[in-house]
Amino acid sequence: MDLGLQGKKVILTGGSRGIGRAALELFAQEGCDVAFFSRNAEQVSQTVDALSRHGGKVIGEPLDMLDHDAYTDWLTSAADRLGGCDIFVPGVSASGSGATGDWEACFAADIKGTVLGCETLQPMLEKSQAAAIVIMASTAGTETFLMPQAYNALKAALIAYSGQLGQMLGPLGIRVNCVSPGPIKFPGGNWEAIHQAMPELYDATEASFALGRWGGPEEVARTIVFLASPASSYTTGTNVVIDGGYTKRVQF
Repeated sequence: MDLGLQGKKVILTGGSRGIGRAALELFAQEGCDVAFFSRNAEQVSQTVDALSRHGGKVIGEPLDMLDHDAYTDWLTSAADRLGGCDIFVPGVSASGSGATGDWEACFAADIKGTVLGCETLQPMLEKSQAAAIVIMASTAGTETFLMPQAYNALKAALIAYSGQLGQMLGPLGIRVNCVSPGPIKFPGGNWEAIHQAMPELYDATEASFALGRWGGPEEVARTIVFLASPASSYTTGTNVVIDGGYTKRVQF
């Protein structure tokens, strides 16, 4: 299937590892020009080198988006250098630094990072003929998960925000969808650390997947890229759960 992504301008935040890194790889393979940032300068450099092999424009820079002024300035600059913005994927999360219980960190990264990003890039997205936003939530926001913590509650807030944003921006030609990954394992990720520190929790989680295995970043990334693409042109306001059957609720 031709996703219709050739030449599209993609801005993705937090793209040097995990799901964001996998999504960037797919966007670049599809012929997109991409811009991203991450806090780890070495990982950013490695990712730029890898993505540049696909032939499109690649902008990758180290940035701590908790400096919100620097973050919004970077978004505007990235869109200018790309020549516009067709697709925005706000992927930075406090979970990347292990701060799932920190309310201020989760609010600053997951909520404000997403909202400020959408607001900053909206004028550029309005100029696109195929504009799309894909917001990163989590199954931790769809049903009870582990314990009461900031990450869970604020990911649930993002699901509500994405649905309402989709209604508001639809008349402007901007589609908004949300993805909710379940537990995903990759080198350097949270579940790799949990495997070492809390093997009982790791084993119990592994036993809960209906498909009988952990998911990888690329399996979430494929859904992100499809939802962002013109191939999914009539989809907006959805929340797609990607969890190998980890959550047990019936979804309507």
